[in-house]
Amino acid sequence: MQKLINKAEKTHILEREEISFLLRDSSVNDELFNAADRIREENVGREVHLRALIEFSNVCKQHCKYCGLRAENKNLDRYNIDEETIFKFAEKAAGYGYKTVVLQSGESNFYSEKQLVSLIKKIKSLNMAVTLSIGEKTFDEYKAYKSAGADRYLLRIETTDKNLYSKLHPDMNFENRINCLYNLKDLGYEVGTGCLVGLPEQTFESLADDILFFKKLDADMVGIGPFIPNPDTPLKDEKAGSFILALKVMALTRLLLPDANIPATTAMETLDPNGRILALQSGANVVMPNATEGEYRKKYELYPGKICINDTPAKCSMCINAKILSIGREVSKDYGKSKHFIKRIK
Repeated sequence: MQKLINKAEKTHILEREEISFLLRDSSVNDELFNAADRIREENVGREVHLRALIEFSNVCKQHCKYCGLRAENKNLDRYNIDEETIFKFAEKAAGYGYKTVVLQSGESNFYSEKQLVSLIKKIKSLNMAVTLSIGEKTFDEYKAYKSAGADRYLLRIETTDKNLYSKLHPDMNFENRINCLYNLKDLGYEVGTGCLVGLPEQTFESLADDILFFKKLDADMVGIGPFIPNPDTPLKDEKAGSFILALKVMALTRLLLPDANIPATTAMETLDPNGRILALQSGANVVMPNATEGEYRKKYELYPGKICINDTPAKCSMCINAKILSIGREVSKDYGKSKHFIKRIK
């Protein structure tokens, strides 16, 4: 196992079987996490990039069996925040020192292309980078958002196991999801994807395939989080994913994509009180504090137990800054463009 870690650290290459061996074996977890932390230090440095997350709508047309926003969930109080209010949230985020806004929502057609283009342009006027996480769109829509100034796009694959993907995503098409990711690359976005760890029927081999997919896609950002069952979904009685296994998938992703941006996800801290700090010490270099205000924070319920839903954006900003400094890391003052992306486009 140690030889495999050494190989990954030196070459950034592992075979499918080698990755699955490391995921199965827990005897060298600390060595794996330490190696990922070294590679993070060498390739993206000590800075942690903060992204202000604005969850502007919890309306979704999709039927994903693990997600609390799924269209069939009648227990969720739906909302769509108006453009002016979204901009005010972004304006306040800029005041807290954030250099990037992440606009995240369920997949719906409530906001027109024109409205989203207008919103992107307004936020860009604040001298901030804009990341979109709004699901599958057409090539022309992606192009319009890019022309308006959008810098990055996050579209998680969740699983690259086609059969499992089909079971979990009724009425969605695996090939279209892949096609969207490559369309985003062709349009010049910094492209982010990611997966859930611990899904029912997921195997170590399929997780290895996920990591290899991130490598093949040449992803600029990769977000990894544990599966947490939501009581308002068909998977409500399933076992939650393992925090340690999610951390291992993240660490291995760092070893294979040494200069990508990798967030310490909120779901990590839902399962472990020190989850984001441990992730930052195991290869992560990005955190996305919630900059959504008021009642909306509670209503964007992807999974139960989500942290910080009763906090203000100001408190979240102060809290995460303090945590980052407490482990000897620095809060970045720049826009946090992926070094992997910079190399890729040269």
